[in-house]
Amino acid sequence: MRQPSVIARRVAAASVTLVVAAGAAACGPKDNDAKGAGGDSKPQKGGTLTVLNAGPQEDFDPARLYTSGGGNVPSLVFRTLTTRNRESGAAGAEVVPDLATDTGRPSKNATVWTYTLKKGLKYEDGTPITSADIKYGIERSFAAELSGGAPYLRDWLIGGADYQGPYKDKKGLASIETPDDLTIVFHLNKPEGEFPYLATQTQFTPVPKAKDKGTKYEEHPISSGPYKVVKNENDGERITLARNTYWSAATDAERKAYPDKIDVRSGLDSSVINQRLSASQGADAAAVTTDTNLGPAELAKVTGDKALAARVGTGHFGYTNYIAFNPKVKPFDDPKVRQAIAYAVDRSSVINAAGGSSLAEAATTYLPNQKSFGYTPYDHFPAGASGNPAKAKELLKEAGHPNGITITLTHSNDKDFETSPEIATALQDALKKAGITVKLQGLEINDYKDKIHSVKSEPGFFLAHWGADWPSGGPFLAPIFDGRQIVKDGANFNTGFLDDKSVNDEIDAINKLTNLDEAAERWGALDKKIGEQALTVPLFHPVYKRLYGSAVKNIVISDWTGVLDISQVAVK
Repeated sequence: MRQPSVIARRVAAASVTLVVAAGAAACGPKDNDAKGAGGDSKPQKGGTLTVLNAGPQEDFDPARLYTSGGGNVPSLVFRTLTTRNRESGAAGAEVVPDLATDTGRPSKNATVWTYTLKKGLKYEDGTPITSADIKYGIERSFAAELSGGAPYLRDWLIGGADYQGPYKDKKGLASIETPDDLTIVFHLNKPEGEFPYLATQTQFTPVPKAKDKGTKYEEHPISSGPYKVVKNENDGERITLARNTYWSAATDAERKAYPDKIDVRSGLDSSVINQRLSASQGADAAAVTTDTNLGPAELAKVTGDKALAARVGTGHFGYTNYIAFNPKVKPFDDPKVRQAIAYAVDRSSVINAAGGSSLAEAATTYLPNQKSFGYTPYDHFPAGASGNPAKAKELLKEAGHPNGITITLTHSNDKDFETSPEIATALQDALKKAGITVKLQGLEINDYKDKIHSVKSEPGFFLAHWGADWPSGGPFLAPIFDGRQIVKDGANFNTGFLDDKSVNDEIDAINKLTNLDEAAERWGALDKKIGEQALTVPLFHPVYKRLYGSAVKNIVISDWTGVLDISQVAVK
């Protein structure tokens, strides 16, 4: 949990539209469901689906990817113990069985999780998938040369912190047991009620040991899903997928696998992608994107064209853009100063800077406004849409600053990042009305990341963002507010250096819960409690708009991935 969301880290940096880099969607246009969205006729099998993406589909190895990595292309090839429910909106934020018969059977204290594989599972070569293959797939993700995947297994599995992978340690992880070909048992360091979510990660993909080629495995990974890799050019620049004839829909209730072939093209300019999808000529009529959003100008053009507007997927992902404070830096050590800034923020101007209300929604809670996260409405420092400078001045006076203060706001110079100069300038103008003079410190993106994630260099006042690795309050709140996750010699994300025993204890208590609805309610209550300390000022949740080709049918965009689900798409 010490890593930022892959969506936040990778897609946001790769996307070249204003703030909509992380990508998520609650539903297709006009709230279409999976039955016939994108066209009047029923979806049929056949044809070629083209995927046009800006972000590269590199490192196509299940050990090196996050579940959401690459806009869900990996999910066509790699099946896991559990997966996301392939439905639009909130229903798509549920975890469901995939290779396993259920979402897992926990011990009483949620430290032991047992899974049983479905019968009849096969790889692309017709050989059976076994529990030993899943164990091996997980173990190889610990190898240094295959790094890049999610960090949770190293933290959660007994012995995981010291394990170096099967290439160095032939004994394997004793904390993963495979008593027979269909059973796999995980022994954890501590209770983890959200293990079913973790089991959706690509590290849970079965890998046959005999076919493992180490770092070269990505060139032709052995498919357990409905499609197999026919060709992988230039480390994912272009990946061609064809049907895996040994995949059976009888064992896979989630993937529809309508197209015969899928052509994934990456590293494209976002404006070119949107132009091609807009024109929808030739093969582009059967094309989609899973990582390129419409910017404000493009959206205005599309909105004025009814035919184009009908081909825009819209939605929301668990993602929050916010102001972060370092309370170890004066004057932000004074809660009243932090509260004053919270009151002074003009969210309407921030949203305008982020592209307008079509692309951003005001936020007053740290958790995203979705049920799966445990969203609990609160506004501890109500400033209305345009700020409350009078209240801010009052608090500054109480804090000993009757004549206002001068502070520095650190942000990224990258106009295509969520911490852009436009948003920083909007905050500068708003805070000025409350007697707060804001000097802007713009940094190049790498320098910005290095500075804000280092305990030694973290500024007192800066722009930040966070997206969850799965739709729950856990991976949202714990990395930012759990005092035990403060990292002194690496990338630190607990920017407020909060180390409150009551908060830490509540995180542990929620992690023991296997009833995810109950856990969500507790995450929401914890968010409300933490929010009183004004260690962050939530600004907005991005809204995502993506075009798709005129021949594309069966549009499903869930609250989990935030991208059009290509496992559901039909082109005939």
